[in-house]
Amino acid sequence: MAHEHKLALSAPDGELVVLTAQTVATAVAYSRESPRRRVIQPFHKDAGDTMHRMLNAIQPDSYIRPHRHLEPPKAEAFILLSGAIAFFAFEDDGNVRDCLRLAAGSDAFGVDLAPGVYHAFIALERDTVIYEVKPGPYASSNDKSFAPWAPAEGAPEALPYMQALLGEFERRVGNASR
Repeated sequence: MAHEHKLALSAPDGELVVLTAQTVATAVAYSRESPRRRVIQPFHKDAGDTMHRMLNAIQPDSYIRPHRHLEPPKAEAFILLSGAIAFFAFEDDGNVRDCLRLAAGSDAFGVDLAPGVYHAFIALERDTVIYEVKPGPYASSNDKSFAPWAPAEGAPEALPYMQALLGEFERRVGNASR
């Protein structure tokens, strides 16, 4: 099933959206074929909405550059619907502050993150799906403040950096086997 490569899918129509297994399956299918190996399925209708809700379908080889939501400050919450992630919170200098395994159906299945904290995550299992909530509005110019000490997405250093993070995860938490 070939799909057009998208960063995000279209928000469903209507005032009431039922989240279904098909909704998840569609997002997962797009994430498998995306060059970024992830896709967002938004439920908010407009970038200007004050509350953004979305699914983030992600594959294990997707690199999410450490970032924070600083201007304006935005809290963020993640709940794992399927799969597992290695979640990282960082000090401002790039040192890993917190390193957690979050998995759907486990004791630790999500996080609520204060504004301004550098964070990133790596999918540990194929077809991992996260329900995310954060305040809007969204503006690409200031949505994320990327960590200056982390490689940019697509940079040759991104894969070794991701592997180093997984090594830190294994040292602190245990086996990161997918």
